[in-house]
Amino acid sequence: MKSSRVLAALLPLALLGLAVWVLHQELHDFHWHDVTRALEALPVSRVALAVLVTALNYVLLSLYDTLALTYVGKSLPYPRVAMTSFVAYAFGNNVGMSMLSSASVRYRLYSAWGLGVVDVTRVALFCGITLWLGLGLTGGVALIASPIDVPRLAALHGGTRLVGVVFLAVVLGYVALCAVRRAPLVVRGHELALPSPRLAVGQVLVSGADWLLAAAVLYLLLPEGAGLSLPAFIGLYMLGQVAGLISQVPGGLGVFESILLAALTPRVPAPAVLGTLMAWRVVYYLAPFVLAAGVLAAHELLHRRDQVSRLVKGAHSSVGPVVPLVAALGAAVAGGVLLFSGATPTVADRLHVLRRWLPLPLLELTHLLGSLVGVSLLLLGRGLQRRLDAAYVLTLGLLLGGGVLSLAKGIDYEEATLLFALALVLAPFRSQFYRHTSLFAERFSAPWLAAIGAVVAASVWLGFFAYRHVDYSADLWWHFTFEGDAPRFLRASVGVVGVVLLYGVARLLSPAAVRSAPPSEEALARARPLVARSPESASHLALVGDKALLFNEGGTAFLMYGVAGRAWVALGDPVGGTPEEATELAWRFRELADKHHGWTCFYQVGPGSLPRYLDLGLSLLKLGEEATVPLADFRLDSPERRSLRHAHRKMEKEGLTFEVVPREGVEPLLPQLRAISDEWLAEKNTREKGFSLGYYSDRYLREGPVAIVRQGGEILGFANLWAPELKVELSVDLMRYRPHAPRGVMDHLFVSLMLWGREQGYERFNLGMAPFSGFESRALAPLWQRAGAFLFTHGEHFYNFQGLRQFKEKFKPVWTPRYLATPGGLVFPRVLAGVGSLVSRGLGGLVAR
Repeated sequence: MKSSRVLAALLPLALLGLAVWVLHQELHDFHWHDVTRALEALPVSRVALAVLVTALNYVLLSLYDTLALTYVGKSLPYPRVAMTSFVAYAFGNNVGMSMLSSASVRYRLYSAWGLGVVDVTRVALFCGITLWLGLGLTGGVALIASPIDVPRLAALHGGTRLVGVVFLAVVLGYVALCAVRRAPLVVRGHELALPSPRLAVGQVLVSGADWLLAAAVLYLLLPEGAGLSLPAFIGLYMLGQVAGLISQVPGGLGVFESILLAALTPRVPAPAVLGTLMAWRVVYYLAPFVLAAGVLAAHELLHRRDQVSRLVKGAHSSVGPVVPLVAALGAAVAGGVLLFSGATPTVADRLHVLRRWLPLPLLELTHLLGSLVGVSLLLLGRGLQRRLDAAYVLTLGLLLGGGVLSLAKGIDYEEATLLFALALVLAPFRSQFYRHTSLFAERFSAPWLAAIGAVVAASVWLGFFAYRHVDYSADLWWHFTFEGDAPRFLRASVGVVGVVLLYGVARLLSPAAVRSAPPSEEALARARPLVARSPESASHLALVGDKALLFNEGGTAFLMYGVAGRAWVALGDPVGGTPEEATELAWRFRELADKHHGWTCFYQVGPGSLPRYLDLGLSLLKLGEEATVPLADFRLDSPERRSLRHAHRKMEKEGLTFEVVPREGVEPLLPQLRAISDEWLAEKNTREKGFSLGYYSDRYLREGPVAIVRQGGEILGFANLWAPELKVELSVDLMRYRPHAPRGVMDHLFVSLMLWGREQGYERFNLGMAPFSGFESRALAPLWQRAGAFLFTHGEHFYNFQGLRQFKEKFKPVWTPRYLATPGGLVFPRVLAGVGSLVSRGLGGLVAR
């Protein structure tokens, strides 16, 4: 027993030593340059076909694990099985000790998805048996059909057909055993269940196809004159693989090569055979191994994403704020490098290598595309500085593409390394580029335009300087040769200038700004309970349906807002929640607007929350004053309300009656209410407003009770009520009446509502805001105050400012200032225009009644 173990340990070393000796004997008369020339002579088309067959082969290998999992009675999604199979076989082929290395990889991956040690062991054993079954089938058929007839391996010729018969007999015997025996095999005290006949046949067929594809990869790369038919080559390939597997050398390296060299020389020069084998090793072994290592590393990173996330968050918090500026500078540097590279000649030695591997049209195209990528990176720098998400995605793609183009157009590995490194550094900082504003809508500052122009001009000058010895002619533009660096420079320069011009046109055709989406029915349903419990009646404006709603994470508070251009306008203070939750929600809105590169403002906020908006970095401007009437002492028999008392009694004598229709009774009245609203709008020659005011819609009127005034059964006027359940503040929004209604019908409606509200237990009645009311016109007052006072006095064409104040004054209200929290400076006029556009439901409403 001990001697057999020693012999088993020495056999791989003996085989490896023999392989090294054979390689030395075959190659001692040749130089390394002979091998590299043989590599360069390989047709690109056949290399590409070999890559494709390799990919198909690794896809087929996933069926090994699929069958194995069926054998052990487990099921996993195919993408997981395919990934595990690919990584396991790529490692097993390259690391050696395939049963151990592949099983280790399988255990690491499968255990994370719920398979135990026993299951993974059975899968690995099943796959190992499958591998040898396919080798037996393919090798047996090949050796029987075409025995090896190679002078250098004459000793094998007589027995290869017999070996083939043995191979096939073993395979058929395994299938027959699986068909007739149902009891498990016992090997050294361990039970081994046999697969079903169907699974056994699947093992043989899948593995046989695997070996055929693996052999086809090398067969495609064989040099001319090999003189081997496909069956003969498959038999030779199988013998080489068997020797490699027995040696346990990673990938059979050296052992397999010695057998192929002995078989193919002297018909094919040894350097050509070795060049072919090197290319095969790269295509079939090294490239899949590198890719598999990357896949495994990515899986491990995802598996430890919590630790990685903490590391990334630490990096973000430390350097995140400066990333956009650094990225902009990096994009400018990368763009300049690509432009300068496109304007200078290619290194002669590198061009000599490219001639063998790259067709001339592709070389011309990569040179042009490299320069276009360069100028595109220059243009994207401004978007990176402004944190635009589109600029980030495009820059990342262009850096990677530019790196590939740098290698293709001149094997410029130095600049390719720079571009790939910049992409690698930029990739983890996606969250720093959060603004969705249109990239084409971004304005370029004068320094940016000057910098872009300087780099483009410098690249053009550099090209003319580098090719100053070339005589210019019209034919130069159409001169296509590998040595034609000057024509390529001219064509690339035209392309660069063309991109800049196209970018300018695209900016003229830039898309519209972000628009706020109206709330869904689900959002309105979430808002209704918060509105009902709000102490401010104006919260009902959320139910109009023309403003977007932003909720906090707990759903305990929301704010309503609209977007006009770059102005993001929140109406009033946040509704619901604690003061801390309201402040957090205001900050969230500020961040949302900033994400879209918008200007944040809060319209009609009260004096109690002003510190919140100062902390947000906003300026405060007075909009006017809001009138509220305390209801606890609202009585018509007091001296100061004599005029209201007389008017109210007069309306009652004329037969006017007041009624509050509850929410469930509004639906039958809607046709009459719409007719009254249409008559009122036509008689006033005005249009519906919005945002801070409601407008007529059947859905909106269904949201709450409606107060109506009748005369002889006919509805003369109505007003929809804002009547929260909290019973702090009562108010109305739409107030419409028929043209033939008695004068004073609205006074009657308001007085009746206040009396009704007092009876219901409401604390105050909100009459709404009087815009620009209470502004100072003193010489030393701020400009905004003086402008507002002037508009209040002389702006009656646009709005009934003074009349509105006088109407509300009749009720002896308490006046409370209301403010606009807005960015200051030159942004303010544009924000104000955005607010006006929202209230007027379009820019046309700003100049129309």
